[in-house]
Amino acid sequence: MEILRTLEQIQTFSKKSKESGKIIGLVPTMGALHEGHLSLVEYARRQCDVVIVSIFVNPVQFGPNEDYTMYPRCFAQDCEKLQLAGVDAVFHPTAQEMYPNGYCTYVMVDGEITHTLCGTQRPGHFRGVATVVTKLIHLAQADKAFFGQKDAQQVVVVRTFTKDLNIPCSIITVPIVRETSGLARSSRNRYLSPVERKAACILSQSLRQAKDAYIRGNHNADSLKQLVTQHLQKEPLALIDYVSLYTYPGLEPIQIISEPCLLAIAVRIGTVRLIDNVILGGDPL
Repeated sequence: MEILRTLEQIQTFSKKSKESGKIIGLVPTMGALHEGHLSLVEYARRQCDVVIVSIFVNPVQFGPNEDYTMYPRCFAQDCEKLQLAGVDAVFHPTAQEMYPNGYCTYVMVDGEITHTLCGTQRPGHFRGVATVVTKLIHLAQADKAFFGQKDAQQVVVVRTFTKDLNIPCSIITVPIVRETSGLARSSRNRYLSPVERKAACILSQSLRQAKDAYIRGNHNADSLKQLVTQHLQKEPLALIDYVSLYTYPGLEPIQIISEPCLLAIAVRIGTVRLIDNVILGGDPL
């Protein structure tokens, strides 16, 4: 497994792979890898000849009061996991390498898809995501890029700008990987105390209740959102950022579910902000 730290190194590696006629898969991550990330790698290995994983905590997608400096960084342990998973190369640049002095170009995705959910709660977040993913896809010359459903809005944003900018890279969505408790795997879970981790199970429980209600015939968006909200409020440690339901992947408001929809939540357990979601009415991923 090669460790690539500069733009020149990843460009040289990707060029050689392309010249050999190989399909390149990219798995963008910020490190602190868990089973969810490794499932992305597994999907990439099945579909591609070469797999590149990026490990880069992207400063431009964090707001001024968010956890950029505190975001977990454990590069050596991450590399051990990736080598066992059969990854061909890891791209691990510095922020200075990605955004040198004088850098002033960003990718903006306008419209409702960035003005709802985490776009409302985290202004500027998707500008940072779109910028770094655009750079990574170009640097890796990726044919396919793999993202988790847990970040469902991010998938919509990435698919939108790759289509709009005519970037020839297929965006593949991989299902959420959960702990046995139901808690969605996340690098931020390591911040949770044992008590908070137990409390965080309320996220998946509330979504499961809503999905069961939907299956039983409740297709009213407001009713399902209220059901989730009421269940989350049973947990004293849970502070709700949002409970939202939109069409998916369009992310348009809806009252009665008649097409695939995304029921998404963001909840703070203590100081840790967690997100989770479920697709209702089909699987458009």
